[in-house]
Order: sequence, then structure tokens, then C-alpha cells
Amino acid sequence: MKVEKIQALPLTKKEALAYAQRAAEHALKKPVKRVRYLGGGSFGRAVEVTLNNGQPLVVKFLRAKGMMEKEAHDVALLKRRCTVPVPAVLFTRPADSAIPVDCYGMEKIEGKSALLCLPMLFWSKERRLRFAETVTEALHAVHTCQSPSFGDTMCPDKPSWLAFYRPFAEDVLRAAEKSHAAGELKTDIIRTMRAAWEKFDIIFSEEVQTASLIHGDLNVGNIMVKRGAVTGFIDPLNAAYADREYDLFQFDNLTGKRFFLRETYVKKYGGSRFLPAKLAFYGLWNEVYCYLKSGVYVGLIMAPLVKNMKRQLEAL
Repeated sequence: MKVEKIQALPLTKKEALAYAQRAAEHALKKPVKRVRYLGGGSFGRAVEVTLNNGQPLVVKFLRAKGMMEKEAHDVALLKRRCTVPVPAVLFTRPADSAIPVDCYGMEKIEGKSALLCLPMLFWSKERRLRFAETVTEALHAVHTCQSPSFGDTMCPDKPSWLAFYRPFAEDVLRAAEKSHAAGELKTDIIRTMRAAWEKFDIIFSEEVQTASLIHGDLNVGNIMVKRGAVTGFIDPLNAAYADREYDLFQFDNLTGKRFFLRETYVKKYGGSRFLPAKLAFYGLWNEVYCYLKSGVYVGLIMAPLVKNMKRQLEAL
């Protein structure tokens, strides 16, 4: 995972709609009935495409070079291992003169993001725990896919988790220091990162024995639901053969705490000695990494992560 700012390729909503229709018709050799813009983040744009025969699919555009091949690979890998649906990859299309942005087509997962299903927040505790059971069992099934080595899913080649993660974490800290010196990253964030780095050897003193497949971004925003039932997982990010606990910090983001996701996973499958501090470290470093890559600062997410890191450092 390279820690450098990415210059996203330009792509307007109008262009995304036109390109999605063109890509689907070319790849599937079937006419398109309609297209509907779904939205996107810093580097992705998604369009729902409905073919004339009624078949729905999603075309996702990756506005940074090199992302499409890995994401399509990871989606296909997760689909083979997960016990809830993950979209099937229908086609991939590298950028060319007709469509100047990488894209791939995938099966549409029914329902909508659990983050957007506000009535779920008011479910009974028992129902929220049942939701957590389904999610954590499916994620654990992914984690049972293992590799002899740690690292990126496309080329795991590190003998240990820290041989893969520590250089990355150090690169993030170094880039964060540069951002702070340039007056971009807040002082409170860099001070907290420095304090956490001083405790790195304690936080990560328990060796990770198994290189487990991780989704990399399984927060409630990427869990799809319909009528209260889990219909699938979407949008992996930096999937790897890694410490399985790296997947758990996302469970506390957004509205995840309301559903006891992390607690349920740890109760069922166990956790390491310094788990709270590890998850605080993973969470803060990941958010700073995303900021450094995209230039987008999300205070609503960053502030709680900094606060939690401070709290965990005090507890060590």
C-alpha cells in the first residue's frame, strides 16, 4: 500500500452514465434499458445498469490507476469464501480512448447499505445481536481463507504480519509528519500518532500466527440489507492476507457500535491481549492514510479515532 496522494481522473455524473451504458453493452452484447447514478467516494463512481431483459448490474469506475485490477480480483476472491453474497464480477475494462477510466461490471446485490437503514438503529437489542451474528459469521468464514505468507492478495510475500504492516505504518507516520509541517494535518493528530508510535512494540508484542484473508473495509456502509436481512458485502479496500483483527476496527466506525459487531466477533472467535490498543492504532492509521491519499479530511470520523487512541494509550 503506497502512501502518496492520488490524482483522481476527472469523471462527471453525465460521463459516468454514458460510459456505463457503453461498457455494459460492449462487454455483455446486450442492449441497455436504463442507467441510474448511484454515487461514489474519492476514487470510485458507481452506476446501476438495467439491461433490456431486466437484468440489473453495477458498473464501477476506478478513477485512480491500478485500482481496478486489484479490486476486481479481491471481489472475486471474497465471493468464493464468504457465506453471504458478494457480487460476481461480470467483466473488467481497462481505460481506452472510448472510456478513459478503468471500470468493471458486477452483479447487483439487492437492498441498500445498512448505514442508510435508519430504522435498524431502533431494533431491539436481541434483533441487533442476531444481525451481528450473521455479519460476524460471514466475516469469520472469509478469515478462514489463509495463506503461507502475509501481504497483498495478489502477491503475499512477507514472512510475518509486522514485516508487511510496520513499514506501511512507518510510511504513514512519515507522510503525516510532512503534512503537519506543511500546515495541513492538525497538531493534535500528529502528537497522538507520535505517542502511539512510541508504544508500537508493546501494542504489537503478540505475534500474529496466521495470515488470514481480510475484507479491509467492512463497516456498516458496506453491508447490504433488505427487510432487515443481510443480503451481501460490497466494496473491499486493500484486501490482504493479514492479521484478521485488522478487519475489526471498521466495526466501530459509523453506526457499527450500535450493533455490537466487534464485541460479537471477539466473543465468538477470541482476540489478542492488546486488542483495544491495536484496533485504535489500526483505525487512526487507516483514516490518516485515507486522508493522505485523497486529501479529504472527515472530522466526524477522525476525531473519535484520535480520542480513542489517547484513551487506549492511557490504559497501557
